[in-house]
Amino acid sequence: MAQQIDHTTALPGTYMDLELRSQPDVWLQALQQSATENLLPADGLRVAVVGCGTSWFMAQCYAAAREAVGKGVTDAFAASEAPNLGNRGYDAVVTITRSGTTTEVLQLLTELKGFIPTVAVIGDVESPIIGLADTVIGLPYADERSVVQTRFATTALVYLLSSLGMNLEKAVEDARDALREEIGPELLEAEQFTFLGTGWTVGLAHEAGLKMREAVQGWTESYPAMEYRHGPISIAAPGRVVWLFGNTVDGLEGDVRRTGALFVHSRRHPLAELVRLHKVTLDRALARGLDPDQPRNLTRSVILDG
Repeated sequence: MAQQIDHTTALPGTYMDLELRSQPDVWLQALQQSATENLLPADGLRVAVVGCGTSWFMAQCYAAAREAVGKGVTDAFAASEAPNLGNRGYDAVVTITRSGTTTEVLQLLTELKGFIPTVAVIGDVESPIIGLADTVIGLPYADERSVVQTRFATTALVYLLSSLGMNLEKAVEDARDALREEIGPELLEAEQFTFLGTGWTVGLAHEAGLKMREAVQGWTESYPAMEYRHGPISIAAPGRVVWLFGNTVDGLEGDVRRTGALFVHSRRHPLAELVRLHKVTLDRALARGLDPDQPRNLTRSVILDG
């Protein structure tokens, strides 16, 4: 049985720690749920996947993975920039939202209701989205108290990727290993991070950059790995980090090392590497006296006036 986290006993500033450490157990619960449900759009359908912030990056991962395994044309959009989806030939729209209260997602579902079948992957199963989406995939055991998302995003992605037939047993075990690893000073004290990905892990790179910006107020950038040498490598330097998720890229490590920057790449599953990044982010935030549960200028959900 997946570990159940009791948030009521958590001290201020520790929710992110509890939540990120629960990920391997919560992922197992999502894998079990995904194996017993058939709620996502059928193979061959043209699908748009939509989210905001972290959920948008998870949408990018799922869209790239779904197309890569031949399940059908799949595009990812930020909810605020979804281009008139009702007239673009999509057979279904999948939304990802932890709170189920994000204004842009609710507005989009309202516009699509009755026109295109919609699926909502959510954490809060009592949120307003319940009455708008045609199908709801509830992951309440992955919901969070920390403003900075960790386990909801990765658990939603585990559910989505496993629905495509991806075996994620290694991801679970690698995540447990990543959580046991000590974080060295070269990561805790680095001046700047650039995150890279290939294929479906490009979304993970963007998410890693967002995590560090939110929790640490740090300078981070993120790119598809093959784009990195088309300009962004110019900022690589000693005391800075280039972190690659997913498959290796010929020649990239050598090019980065020649700049003096630290190149980080692991044989762990990319999702487990994101867990490691969560731990790095938390440790960096705490070392700077920051509270990742309540980052500057952020709230758990963006609810717009008017």
